[in-house]
Amino acid sequence: MLQEQEIRRRLSSVQLAVGQAAQALSAERHLPGELRDYIQKLDRQSDSITEVLALRDPARIVKLIDDMELLGSRARRVCASGLPLTQHMKAAVNHMHNELADFKQHLH
Repeated sequence: MLQEQEIRRRLSSVQLAVGQAAQALSAERHLPGELRDYIQKLDRQSDSITEVLALRDPARIVKLIDDMELLGSRARRVCASGLPLTQHMKAAVNHMHNELADFKQHLH
């Protein structure tokens, strides 16, 4: 398991990446509802990171990141499906998913 300081750093990076995807989402006019739902769910889960950290429960952190990575993977799949999305949106979702996937890999 990662050290607490490293977990905090990575969670902060995840929150930033999710925030960037949420900002890109708000700038897009015509997004598939599915992508909008995934990013909004990720944004809500990102808000709970501080609470989960305070509990200092490694199992809850792993579950949160697993759940978030799954949503990030689904969002990335929508972006890769050929729909007309801006490069900014695609880049934000890919970055967010990469942060989540990398963190998940180091947690397990």
